[in-house]
Amino acid sequence: MTNSSFPPHLRIIAHRGASALAPENTMAAFRLAYELGADGIELDVMLSQDQKLVVHHDQSVNRTTNGHGKVFELKWDYLKTLDAGSKFGDQFVGEPLPLLEDVFEELGGRFLINVELKNYATPNDDLTALVVDLIEKMNLGKDVILSSFGGKNLLQARAKNPSIRRGLLAMPGLAGSPYRGFLGKRFDYTALHPYHGDVRANLVRRMHQKGKEVNVWTVDKAEDLLRMRDCQVDMVICNDPKRARQTYEAG
Repeated sequence: MTNSSFPPHLRIIAHRGASALAPENTMAAFRLAYELGADGIELDVMLSQDQKLVVHHDQSVNRTTNGHGKVFELKWDYLKTLDAGSKFGDQFVGEPLPLLEDVFEELGGRFLINVELKNYATPNDDLTALVVDLIEKMNLGKDVILSSFGGKNLLQARAKNPSIRRGLLAMPGLAGSPYRGFLGKRFDYTALHPYHGDVRANLVRRMHQKGKEVNVWTVDKAEDLLRMRDCQVDMVICNDPKRARQTYEAG
């Protein structure tokens, strides 16, 4: 970029893919994010009943697909038949739920993949271990960052492979304050992932002094994108990577 309003270190990460323009957490959204020049994608992963690494956000499939039930209670033979696109738009009819392996096979190594470990309903499952195994199998350790609101997941990931980056997600406001401060230290994260409304320049400066990145979610308004630039965050996670890039180039 030649425009000085776009700091060279700032990366644009597409939230659940380019989810403002395509159905969230689908290959269509991930491919579009890549085509639009995003620096990476953020996605969610959880285990099916038969231990498949399913890319999906909600505990249940009801909101985004034509199916019903909770992912951890359903088998992949059923999940793979669901339509995850038609509720977004007619042009996406038949878009399936992907497995994490599908995403890694097609897009791994092309840009950053931020994998949120979504086992909040089943915190004692094998999700973290299986994700780390897949990252190692596909030799993507340098291209993936694992994130979670559950510090236990990050500790398990560190114990299994400390070279894989780990992002501690913090809830907005007072609920996330301990994770942005003293409590977060317990989880030995390599990046803090706070809500953008809680981010100030002094927080970013403090994290950078500790050698940690600050990657903020979910930023879509122009004024918020520009404020995050001025705070010198490392990544902005947004729903429309094209608009975010245009905002920085014009701002």
